[in-house]
Amino acid sequence: MITGATGAIGNALIACLKNAGMDVNVVVRKGSPRNSGILSDKNIKVIECGLENIRTIKDTVGKCDVFFHLGWTDTDKDGRNSAEKQRKNINYTLAAVEAAASVGCSVFVGAGSQAEYGRYNVQICEDFALKPETEYGRAKAEACVKSRELCLKTGIRHVWPRIFSVYGPHDAESTLIIYLIRTLLKGEKPALSACTQTWDYLYSADCAGALMLLAEKGRDGEIYNIGGGKGCNLLKYVNIIRD
Repeated sequence: MITGATGAIGNALIACLKNAGMDVNVVVRKGSPRNSGILSDKNIKVIECGLENIRTIKDTVGKCDVFFHLGWTDTDKDGRNSAEKQRKNINYTLAAVEAAASVGCSVFVGAGSQAEYGRYNVQICEDFALKPETEYGRAKAEACVKSRELCLKTGIRHVWPRIFSVYGPHDAESTLIIYLIRTLLKGEKPALSACTQTWDYLYSADCAGALMLLAEKGRDGEIYNIGGGKGCNLLKYVNIIRD
């Protein structure tokens, strides 16, 4: 079972699971224009159900083994800084755990974020103190703790990856890489800052492979950072894309 499957990570995860011979249930928001990008296959079942109704999923599918919860709403600039909107995502995450229990899942894999850590100028390890600077980061951190507690009560193994920066097919139009590609292909000059930040990008298929490994081997209650592991100055990425 996968929620939030229409983005770069979700689409890559569907392909990885399909290639591994898995049957995949994909939960999508009804009427979303991004639904058409989901891989079509006899072993892939697309279920239209908003996160607010995720508890009802047991009426639509049979038993599942693993629940990948990638779904998260209001990730644009305004939404990321709205405590009210982000709190809904915490509730949706807990509802997803209940849905996982209702269909017999033994593993719940969340989708945390580098935003939970806040700003560091060194390589970030999983035991670093959390210093989120946005409501989005704070909500991700709280969703991690509360979903772990609920998984403990329901007997589900809980794994929480914190994903750094991912790029690849089906990425959102608003991401930096897609914006750069689109703007440069038009022969236009992108509007950028000095791009002095250190960034860590990982290709979406590699992230999906990591998520599959965590579903199989991730330890209950553990945090796992997912990234390329070698941060680069953002300007270097910009120049590579330009060239």
